[in-house]
Order: sequence, then C-alpha cells, then structure tokens
Amino acid sequence: MSTNKELDPYTAKAENTNLSPQEKIQGLHSIVKNVKTGMLTTRSASGHLHARAMAPAGPVEPNQVTLYFIANRATAKFDEIENDSHVNVSFYDESSTNWASYAGIAKITQDREKIAKHWSSATAAWFGDLGDGIHKGDQNDPRVALIEVIPEEIRYWIATRGKVGQAVDIAVSAVSGKTAAPGELRTITKDEIQLVQGLTSK
Repeated sequence: MSTNKELDPYTAKAENTNLSPQEKIQGLHSIVKNVKTGMLTTRSASGHLHARAMAPAGPVEPNQVTLYFIANRATAKFDEIENDSHVNVSFYDESSTNWASYAGIAKITQDREKIAKHWSSATAAWFGDLGDGIHKGDQNDPRVALIEVIPEEIRYWIATRGKVGQAVDIAVSAVSGKTAAPGELRTITKDEIQLVQGLTSK
C-alpha cells in the first residue's frame, strides 16, 4: 500500500518496514492474544456489510497468520461467505489502543479432523443439544463448521508508549504542529504471508 508522505505524514512517520515477517507476526499475536475476540465482517448479497464478534479457535502455531473460527452452519454468515468470500477480521485492545486488521478470503469446511483440532468443550455452549439425537452440540454435530480466514494482507498498529506517553505526544504535536506517532504501523504483505505459510506447512 503506497503512502503520500507529504499529505499523510502520520503514516509515513509511524510505519515500520524494518522488521522480519516473524517479528511482525510476534507483534500481531500479542494483540490477538490479549483481545481474544475479533469482529468478523462479511458482505451480504445486497451489498450490506455485517460484522459480529467471534473468538478465534486455538491452538496457534508460532508463525500462524490464518484465523480459524468454529461456527453454526445454519447461520446467515455462511450464506454471505458463499456469496462473497472476501472478509475482514479486526481486533482492538482498548487498554493499549493496539489494533489489527486482517483482509482475506474465508473458506468453509466441515472436515472432522480439522474441527477436532480446533474444538474446545466450551464451544458446545453455542450450539446446544436439540434432543433429536443428531444435533447434540458436540464436534460431530452436522451444524458445526470451521471458517478458515486466509489473509491476503494484515495491517496492525502497536503502541510504543503507554497511555500517558501517547497523550503527551499528541498534546505536544498539536501545539507544535508536528505529527504524533506514539506507535508503529506494520503491514504483513501477501508475499510475506505466502512465505510464512510455506514455512508452516513444511
């Protein structure tokens, strides 16, 4: 993503392009781990954007950039993903002001081996046992599906100062006419994503 440094001095100042893909992923994981719940945004057939809070399923590998969500196949988000697989998942940590945004492609699977890998006993609470002997709310329930979000680009901002330091930086910049940047903007590009996915699959 190109930036006009003269017209957007904040991005030019905050952007850090000197990190390795692994270092960027470490910073990304720290945000997602602290926030725990993200907003998965899909597009309906009418063009409306719908977002809902969802917690990514574990476990998380050291170089993992793909997000996994266990969800009910009977819900509308699956129709929306089938209509348009482009999705966004965002995370915001109010305590630190860190945020992350995944832009990618969602894939749906009901592969039982994959579901078993990401299933936890607490997940059953979102399905319930319907008492028909089929929809039991366990990992073999036919409603259970896995949404795999494969990112094409990930952008995130991570604070380099505490809240007091951020406030001081912003106040001083407002008075002096300089640009505040109490944190770093980092981008994990499509090429970097493909590189780490190749390392993870080996």
